[in-house]
This record gives sequence, structure tokens and C-alpha cells, in this order.
Amino acid sequence: MEGQDEVSAREQHFHSQVRESTICFLLFAILYIVSYFIIIRYKRKSDEQEDEDAVVNRISLFLSTFTLAVSAGAVLLLPFSIISNEILLAFPHNYYIQWLNGSLIHGLWNLASLFSNLCLFVLMPFAFFFLESEGFAGLKKGIRARILETLVMLLLLALLILGMVWVASALIDSDAANLWEFYLPYLYSCISLMGCLLLLLCTPVGLSRMFTVMGQLLVKPAILEDLDEQIYMITLEEEALQRRLHGLSSSVEYNVMELEQELENVKILKTKLERRKKASAWERNLVYPAVMVLLLIETSISVLLVACNILCLLVDETAMPKGTRGPGIGSASLSTFGFVGAALEIILIFYLMVSSVVGFYSLRFFGNFTPKKDDTTMTKIIGNCVSILVLSSALPVMSRTLGITRFDLLGDFGRFNWLGNFYIVLSYNLLFAIMTTLCLIRKFTSAVREELFKALGLHKLHLSDTSRDSETTKPSANGHQKAL
Repeated sequence: MEGQDEVSAREQHFHSQVRESTICFLLFAILYIVSYFIIIRYKRKSDEQEDEDAVVNRISLFLSTFTLAVSAGAVLLLPFSIISNEILLAFPHNYYIQWLNGSLIHGLWNLASLFSNLCLFVLMPFAFFFLESEGFAGLKKGIRARILETLVMLLLLALLILGMVWVASALIDSDAANLWEFYLPYLYSCISLMGCLLLLLCTPVGLSRMFTVMGQLLVKPAILEDLDEQIYMITLEEEALQRRLHGLSSSVEYNVMELEQELENVKILKTKLERRKKASAWERNLVYPAVMVLLLIETSISVLLVACNILCLLVDETAMPKGTRGPGIGSASLSTFGFVGAALEIILIFYLMVSSVVGFYSLRFFGNFTPKKDDTTMTKIIGNCVSILVLSSALPVMSRTLGITRFDLLGDFGRFNWLGNFYIVLSYNLLFAIMTTLCLIRKFTSAVREELFKALGLHKLHLSDTSRDSETTKPSANGHQKAL
């Protein structure tokens, strides 16, 4: 009987492993396909040759797609874990959700951590160097020569990074000589800290920019505006530009290009006005205010949760991200308000991720990274994939550090040295709350500030860059500003 029980247990364990592997493969396959279509949408078509460079571009494309899929998995992992915990609590003995267990969740966290390291330290550097390689001088040109040069560059880069981290770790702890137990975890801990600092910089900016972005996507209410008159004026301006274009000689190349650009801007403006005119009254007067109020509520709740987390850090040691381990998956709810609180946490996590991406591309330093449809080089795609990977890998850590969720990070995501430092965690929370509040105050007081600058005559000094956030002031063909 004992032998039969042992065989049955081994069979159960084997079937469980096969089931978990199949689920992980299916989930990753879906993410890979979606990521592939996203990259193809932005990839420059002129890069598609039928030669050696085409093979290199194709390999770099597959590696970038793999990295983007891993980034999407890292973003979805925390919400998936939270909702899985609530489902297991609601239906503890349901046969159809037995596959959703702690072993699967823990395995997904370990895989996400492993693949994040693999993409960040191996695949993406390989894709970049492989794309830029030409082969060493004196060797026969070809794929093998380029692979050899890429591997040499990777080896040199690895020695440089490992040497820098070795020196840094020796300064902190002179007894830390174990490569696998301290050195590599310390390296990824430093990368995670850099990612969280990048999120700290991008997310407050993105939270304020979200109002502008949604204002550009939605139809604003037409208050004291005559859209018919504006469309008529834009149509006259378009016809005047077309007549000027037909009247110019083809030899005046600069003027022709300038007029074509102005005509394109006028057509875009006309399209926006026609869309506003065709929009229903519900879309104009209800959807836009509701979305703006929803964004304001979500931002306010985020700041409020961070403020509460600061108070908890000051009075309770277990509020630390690296505090006591919570109950296992399916044992207790992670939110005080049960399923509703868990749903709110998931919404806030996605909102923070979208805001961080918006804020990342809004920063002047990373503005050139913004991908363009059908006009993005593979080098820029690799840079975007690395940036998104760093942001997405740091998102679960940031959410736990800020107190957005109480879910204890599983696997290697929870083994970061700096998460146990009280002063780093407290400073991070304080900086996030202060920077987000300042960005929102700057956003909602920009109109008053602009009027004060104009009244004092300081607007000529260009002290404010609110024109970047404004979509209502567009240059017309005659050089004047037209408020729409």
C-alpha cells in the first residue's frame, strides 16, 4: 500500500508539473504573439532586405519580441497573483480551478525573474552588438564573423560590469565573495533599485501628463465654440495652401516642403474638428468629464495610499517590504476590503504602469526614444524594449514599496537587499508623494501661471513650457496662433 501511495504521489507530482509547464507555455505564447504584432507595427519597413543584414535584423527582432513578452509578463504577474488569491479564497474546493495554486504562482515569479535577468544581461546586449557588428578585420565576412565579434563584445561588457559590481560590493561588505549567494543577487538588486528610481522619476510626471494624453484622445465639450465656423476657416486655409503649392515652381524645393508640412498640419487639424463635430452629445459632455474625474480619483487614491504607507512605516516594522512573510496563496485576503480592495489594487497597478510609460516618453532625455509607426529602426526598438523591461520589472517592487499592495513578492523578486533598509524605503515613499503632488499642482495651475506671466510681461522669456502640454494652440499657415 505504501508503494502504491508513493507511485500515486509521483504521478500526481508529474501531472502537476506537466500542467504548470503547459499553462506557462500557453501564457507566454500569447504574450509573444501580441508583442510581435506590436513591434511589427512600429518597425521600419525599409529594414526588410533579403541579404545578410536581413538575417541579423530578423534575429534581433525575435530577441526584442521575446524581451517585450517578458516585460508584459512581469507587468501582468502581480495583478494575476492578486486575483488568483481572491479566486482561491472564493472557491477553495472548485475542481475547475485546482490548476490555480501556489506552486504555479511561485513558478511564474521565478520564471519572470529568470527571463528578466536573461533578457537584460544577455539577449538585449547580444541583439544590439549583433546588429552593429561587421566582423573583425582579416576574417571572412559573414554571419559567423559577426557572431564572433558579438560574443567578444559581450565578454568584455560582462567583465566590465562584474568588475564594477565587485568593487561596489567589496566597499559595502568585504566578506562577500560568494558569487551565487551574494554577487549575482546583489547585481540584480542594484538593477532593480535603478529601475525603481527611474519609476520614481517617470511616474509622477506621467500621472500629470495622463490628463493631457486623455484630452487628446477624447472629444472635449464644445463650450462657447462654433465648430462649423472653425471648419469653414480651416477649409479656406487648406484651399489657399493647395493653390500656393500648385503655383510654386518645382525648383523651389525648400518652400514646397515647408508648404507641404503646413498643409499636412492643417489637414490633421481639420480631421480633429470634424471628429469633434460628429461626436454625440453624450461623448462630448459625459465621457470626457467622467474620464477626467476618474483619473483625478485614481491619482488621489495613489497619493493617499502612499501617505498611509508612510505612517505605517513609522509605527509598524511589518509594513516594510522585506518584513514578515504573509500567508500563502489562497490562505487569506491580501486586501482589507476583500475582493473590492484587490480589484482597486489591480486598477492602480495598471494605472501606475501606463503613467510610468507616458512619463518616460515625456521626459526630454528619453523623448527621442518614442517609437513611430512604420518608421522605427531596430536599434531604437532594442532601446525601447530594454527601457520597458526595466520599468516593468521594477513595477512589482515599486507597488510593494509604496504600499499599493501587501502582496509579498515571491521568488527572486523579493530578495533585494535594499528593501530591508528603512531609510531608503521611507525616503522613496516621501519623494514619490512630494513629486506627484508638485506635478499635479503644476499641471492644474499652469493656466493661472501663464496669465500671470503675460500680465507681468514675462511670457517673452519662455519661462514656462506649458505649450508642450497644450493641444488647443496650433500654428496656422500665416504664422499666427489660432485658439481652437
